[in-house]
Amino acid sequence: MYTTVNGARIYFDVDGEGLTPDGATMRQKPTVVMVHGGPGADHSVSKPYFGQLTDIAQVIYYDHRGNGRSSGNDPKEWTLAQWGDDLRGLCDALGIEKPIVIGTSFGGFVTLYYATQHPGHAGGLVLISTAAKVDFEEIYAAFERLGGPDIAKIAREYWEAPTDEGRALYRDRCVPLYQRSPSASTDWLSRILWRNDTALHFNGPNSEHGKMDFRDALQHITCPVLLMVGEDDPITPP
Repeated sequence: MYTTVNGARIYFDVDGEGLTPDGATMRQKPTVVMVHGGPGADHSVSKPYFGQLTDIAQVIYYDHRGNGRSSGNDPKEWTLAQWGDDLRGLCDALGIEKPIVIGTSFGGFVTLYYATQHPGHAGGLVLISTAAKVDFEEIYAAFERLGGPDIAKIAREYWEAPTDEGRALYRDRCVPLYQRSPSASTDWLSRILWRNDTALHFNGPNSEHGKMDFRDALQHITCPVLLMVGEDDPITPP
């Protein structure tokens, strides 16, 4: 499904009902908005995992502008400010009040912009494997611990100077280390509708990815927040 948000055609999908029978009445469930990682990926990275929340909430997924199935081919619009305002605009377009916003990885960066610039809008936040400020040297060190110096070199070369070739190699060799379980499926990587240009524009210490810093603005967040990170997470080390 599509809706228009701040001039862009935004793809979204829904798991579960908003109103559910409860005895003689209909009870309103809370709405969870999933903010996917990437950039350059799509909402499918959240499926099927977060669909398990439908027993207690309605779950909304969407693709950021310039990502997945959504429109937006102007690099000037590929900013955390635009993506964060789009998150607020999507809620307005769908009539969602006091959402529980779950941001993972890059989606957490977007969520932090949204939450600090639109205080009081969210009912709660869940920030998973994300950061208010990225430390790339820690990322390279984490990849070296998990995969050795060759893996760390691939990570450093991609992030320092993102290219299509470096991104393909990074996705093949480094991204599997995001999961530590030997039996974990990597099918999710094949399901994604990739938009590499968006990632190459945003990623790395010399782009907005490396320059963003929400630490001083965190004081503006007043809703409940749950922070989650994997002990061995190489891309957002604890």
